[in-house]
Amino acid sequence: MSVGKKILWGGLGWVLGGPIGAIVGYSLAGITGQSMNSYGSSYQRRQYPQTQPGDFIVCLLVLFGAVMKADNKMLKSELNFVKNFLSKQFSQNEVRNFMILFKDIIKQDYPLRDVCKQIVRSMDHPSRLELVHILFGLSNSDGQIDTSEINLLGTISGYLNINKHDFNSIKAMFVHDTLSDYNILEIDPNSTDDEVKKAYRKMAIKYHPDKVSHLGDELKNIAEEKFKSVNDAYQSIKKERKI
Repeated sequence: MSVGKKILWGGLGWVLGGPIGAIVGYSLAGITGQSMNSYGSSYQRRQYPQTQPGDFIVCLLVLFGAVMKADNKMLKSELNFVKNFLSKQFSQNEVRNFMILFKDIIKQDYPLRDVCKQIVRSMDHPSRLELVHILFGLSNSDGQIDTSEINLLGTISGYLNINKHDFNSIKAMFVHDTLSDYNILEIDPNSTDDEVKKAYRKMAIKYHPDKVSHLGDELKNIAEEKFKSVNDAYQSIKKERKI
């Protein structure tokens, strides 16, 4: 099927299935070769009882594009991050198709609030936390995170129903200062030793890689970075307090 026909399918999906539907429609057209009429009816009936790896990637590509454009720069390091991210999970041919789709995505201005609302309806909370973590990774791919990117990531997190404490916890894994370890555990320096231990147990459960195992092995591996950050923060505080 030609790229032009796939894009046409995407337009139909946008009407019938919402913002993500357009992009999912494009992908499904390439994979299944269904007719447009059968696609339209099947997509309306599609439910998301649990996020699947393909759904996650499509949503992520939309948000990748928004974050990349936040500072009005299109850096090669960011494009390489996206390509390398996909290469760890898909075949070379699939990566090539996803990158063609992604180049179309970054040319468009999607209604970000609507896109995120649809993601909230389709994804569980751990998956949305993983989204934010990966988006920070993209922003940091050039070795620094611009203020405009942080602001947009905060906006996206709000749209995804990620609270400020969770957002600051993930942010602290990439933007380091004297309070980073405490922010990762979602506590402050005045917390007691018992509160530190309790916070660590809570965050270890929240960020455990098994929470996103349904997204696929590679994404579960990425989730282990968050889990490691929690453990490192806890060990750092323990050393500082000699507990």
